[in-house]
Amino acid sequence: MKKCLILSLFTLLALILGASEGLSSANAQSRTDHICLGVGYMIENMMDATVALEHETKYHNSWEYFMSASVKYDDCSQCGHICNESLWNNYNTIGVGVAYKPCVSRGRNHHGNLRVGTSANLSSTKSLVAGIHTGYEHSYALRSGWNIYWQLKCDCMINGRDVIRGGVAVGVKLPCGK
Repeated sequence: MKKCLILSLFTLLALILGASEGLSSANAQSRTDHICLGVGYMIENMMDATVALEHETKYHNSWEYFMSASVKYDDCSQCGHICNESLWNNYNTIGVGVAYKPCVSRGRNHHGNLRVGTSANLSSTKSLVAGIHTGYEHSYALRSGWNIYWQLKCDCMINGRDVIRGGVAVGVKLPCGK
């Protein structure tokens, strides 16, 4: 699982470097594709990181193709706090998915989207876990096409240890061309 997370970090770095070419040509709210980087906390002691490619269509509706990793942590039974052993040897998932995000609210330099999607994940128990994702995302446009966002999310994991998990996430969207 550690190797998968390290590989994910290298993939993230490659996506950021590839997106830097399109940073100067994008304008705010111009149907620009974005690379999204987000982190969050989910109920029941779970941290979540997501890297996504967002393809915006008309009226701020968008499709999101994402890769996410979740780490469930717990206090160590020996030392009484969170340590490497209790963090990495607990329940973890890594997966890919797609979400459709119809726009439900618009304003000057911000918009809100519902988020409905599905994913396929591999868990640390070596089982395939399917996910159904719902939630709300609100984005704020910055200069040069950059956006910041926050999400309220609820995931229903099929064949996983945690069936329903909900939480919040924050992140940044980097423009990567049209």
